[in-house]
Amino acid sequence: MLLQIHEPGQTPNPHQKQDEPVIGIDLGTTYSLVGYIKDNKFEIILNDKGKPSTASIVTYDSDGEAHVGDRSDYPDLQKPYYTIASIKRLMGKSKKDIEGLLSSFSFPVLLSDDDTPRIDVGGKQKTAIEISADILSYLKKQAEKSLGRKCVKKAVITVPAYFDDVARNATRQAAHLAGLQTLRLVNEPTAAALAYGLDKQKEGVFAIYDLGGGTFDVSILKLQKGIFQVLATGGNIMLGGDDFDKILADYILQNDAGKTFEDILLPPEEKQSFIQKCRQFKEKLSVNESISENIKLSGLDLRVNLKNNNLDIVFKEKIEETFSVMQKVFQDAGIEFQDLAGLVLVGGSTKMPSLRKAIEKYTNIKPLTDIDPDQVVACGAAQQAYALSYGSDNLLLDVTPLSLGVELMGGIVEKIIDRNSPIPVSKSQEFTSHQDGQTGMIFHIVQGEREIARECRSLGTLHLRNIPPMVAGMARVQVTFTLDADGLLSVSAQEKTTGQSQFVEIKPSYGLTEDEMIVMIKDSMTHAKGDMEERLLREASIEAQQLIHNLSSALQQDGDLLNDGEKEEIDQCKDNLKKSIEEKSYDKIRRDIERLNETTTLFAQRRMDKHFQEALGGKKVNQVL
Repeated sequence: MLLQIHEPGQTPNPHQKQDEPVIGIDLGTTYSLVGYIKDNKFEIILNDKGKPSTASIVTYDSDGEAHVGDRSDYPDLQKPYYTIASIKRLMGKSKKDIEGLLSSFSFPVLLSDDDTPRIDVGGKQKTAIEISADILSYLKKQAEKSLGRKCVKKAVITVPAYFDDVARNATRQAAHLAGLQTLRLVNEPTAAALAYGLDKQKEGVFAIYDLGGGTFDVSILKLQKGIFQVLATGGNIMLGGDDFDKILADYILQNDAGKTFEDILLPPEEKQSFIQKCRQFKEKLSVNESISENIKLSGLDLRVNLKNNNLDIVFKEKIEETFSVMQKVFQDAGIEFQDLAGLVLVGGSTKMPSLRKAIEKYTNIKPLTDIDPDQVVACGAAQQAYALSYGSDNLLLDVTPLSLGVELMGGIVEKIIDRNSPIPVSKSQEFTSHQDGQTGMIFHIVQGEREIARECRSLGTLHLRNIPPMVAGMARVQVTFTLDADGLLSVSAQEKTTGQSQFVEIKPSYGLTEDEMIVMIKDSMTHAKGDMEERLLREASIEAQQLIHNLSSALQQDGDLLNDGEKEEIDQCKDNLKKSIEEKSYDKIRRDIERLNETTTLFAQRRMDKHFQEALGGKKVNQVL
């Protein structure tokens, strides 16, 4: 069992047993499952068709009523009807995110003016949140029927590890529309680790290879003395079992008809039906050596003859894509394959013999498959749901996939929460003003691994106003970044002398695609040296500009302490420093800063003596003391 993590000061009273059941939901791209813990054992809830999993497909009839599951489960539906599959791929996505991906959806997506993609369902436009809510509502009803309860109100819901804030918030909104309170969002690979850790009570470092219907994730977790800590995570939200199905569809068409899947203009319904048929072939080849079947498709009579070893070649490229992601995650975690205590497979696509053989050959590790890969995520979600209701002895530490920080003067990024930091986490850092009399500060919040703000993703801004005017450098502003257990960010800033504060929850208006995330991480490594050189140059330039500014003020106030020759020497050093800044030479700037400091040492001593004497007011030191 697990111990829920709370933010500081928010820990509730000791857990009390609840009468109402709390369910765990694996809200998948292709299939969804719901389960719960009974007598310390995981129980999967069967749907009204007697199946453990429900296809994440919603068919709307002419009256707009939602029918969840395989289209074939509703043979009496009369046309027109509208079938929506893999809606999870649209969760948290904006118009900009999917403009180049419209062909990858099996249903028409409308790009509205308000930046929210919508699906036309018989003249009524629905969002991904609303369609996901219909799936969750169905699962909720099945749980109520199976448990004999009138109402199930609370759930733990799983999400891909690389769902960003927008997609996670969208999942919560869908649950709310379905009448469910989301106790926690748990990353899918993490849920799988929980299931294995609780079942086997093993310790060590584990890798979770999660190939779902529409997403792929890899997580490295350390299990020790009841603590589950995510060391690193990575993935691709545009790669999953659905893509394998489409590749198989292409292979079948090319072999028999000499055409690709895109060459044949199929009606959406027939297109989806053929993809589902290819998925069935893939599943059959997980338990059979070969299959042979005839298919009629838009006037084509296809003869399908497939063997298991055919898939080794057909899926080779996609499998290698998953290995590239895996290698990167292992590098981030700083471990090798031989360091693993186990490799857990998650998702129905991992049942493919070709995939299992490839993984074992690539890692030299025999994967763990004791728990059904289709049910392991739901099992972990149910375990977490039970833990949040009844208390536990174990601890779960997840991580944030990208660093979070603020933009400093000169466009430099100051990272406050580093990538792969365990969450929930709260970290603070102090900043100060750069100008005399400054009464406000703007904090630009960014996400990414680069040293320069323009190369990172902008998340939003926080404005702190009404700071009392002070001399530059006197204000003390504490900025606090807080990531909750669901990976959602809030930022606060407080000026410590006055208590003036401001708070903002970061809810970006657009999603971050997996490709963008991979590019961000790769770029941070590729440009690491250049970025650091650029950062050092900017820091030196800011230091030089500040030195020139302060010196100019000092000369205006106390220039009479210098003779003409001394003034001329200082002005020459100051001009040299200005030229070095313009030339953007780090070495020259550092050298000229040092020279200017040396040249003004005597001036600084004279100023100190003058102001010290003024402070004494003509008295002797022993009279003041």
